[in-house]
Amino acid sequence: MSNNISKRILVAPLDWGLGHTTRCIPIINHLKALGHKVIVACNHWQRSFIENIYGDIETVHLDGYNVTYSAHDKLGKISLLGSVPSICAAIKREEQWLQRHIKQLNIDGIISDNRYGLHHQSVPSIIITHQLEVQTGMGKGSNRLIQKLHYKFLAQFDGVWVPDVKGDINLGGQLSHPKHLPLDAQYIGLLSQFQDAGPKRNWDGYLLILLSGPEPQRSILEKILWQQAKAFTGKVVFVAGKEQNAPADIPGHITYHARLGGAELAHVIQGAAVVVCRSGYSTIMDLMLLGKSGILIPTPGQTEQEYLATYLSESRFFMAATQKNIDLPKMVPAFAHMNRHSALFSDKYQLYKPILEEWLSRMD
Repeated sequence: MSNNISKRILVAPLDWGLGHTTRCIPIINHLKALGHKVIVACNHWQRSFIENIYGDIETVHLDGYNVTYSAHDKLGKISLLGSVPSICAAIKREEQWLQRHIKQLNIDGIISDNRYGLHHQSVPSIIITHQLEVQTGMGKGSNRLIQKLHYKFLAQFDGVWVPDVKGDINLGGQLSHPKHLPLDAQYIGLLSQFQDAGPKRNWDGYLLILLSGPEPQRSILEKILWQQAKAFTGKVVFVAGKEQNAPADIPGHITYHARLGGAELAHVIQGAAVVVCRSGYSTIMDLMLLGKSGILIPTPGQTEQEYLATYLSESRFFMAATQKNIDLPKMVPAFAHMNRHSALFSDKYQLYKPILEEWLSRMD
């Protein structure tokens, strides 16, 4: 253990997709391995995910930000900027929630993943975020305005942990490497839910289509890729990313799953030759750990994903496509053997541990 006294640590991931929750798994695992008590603040579907992994973990209900996206690309960006007032209101509610629950929870420290209201004057509070230079999609002026507001929120925490690596070779680009870092910011390396996934599976050479993300865009992409998968000449594993009935007309070359998680998901990723998925940052960190590359399709209107797809394509780690121009028969052969990048980051998934341990030691 990092110290002799067990601590009660509140871990609170944002509900903006599952990625914020999955990337907290190595943090939770290490806290538990050190003998500390973890309390997860989450909504109902995050609780279901967490309890499926840990079983007896303590949870407390906390409403999410409930940000939604339009079915149309341009409206999606406008909707995202228009969500700023509701996000600020959610942050205020978080602050009030924490004030009401702080004594009841009896916590010694807070680790918030992109939840900006979970700081407290008497409890050490850390925020995890890779979006230091938010990409609004509305130009540099809007980016600077949002960043100024963003840094004011970050300054209320005792520290900012950035899940990326220093230097020119990194995963977040300008998102995580702005010209000026916030005060008390540290790069903590990469985080993945699969860091303890066990031995790697042999490469089986199939195309893996891995869907996720908010509606209605998840369903729109599912329809597009299902039609292309049915016409694909090779073996396909199709993960819809939602609990639903399987299609009635599944061809013999397609293995269909409504949803996969944990070791099962790691297993199918490890066996894939090419992965087609959204360009969520947590998904990218998972793929890098498992040595996989493929085609990134950003959620329309989700400017962070659009930036990451472009940046990682230009860095030649992945190929990027949009929902409108995705063409699996043309694109898949070009990336069938692009698994050369993982060695660049293979030693970057344990860097958070000494930083976490040092933070815990300061609570004595």
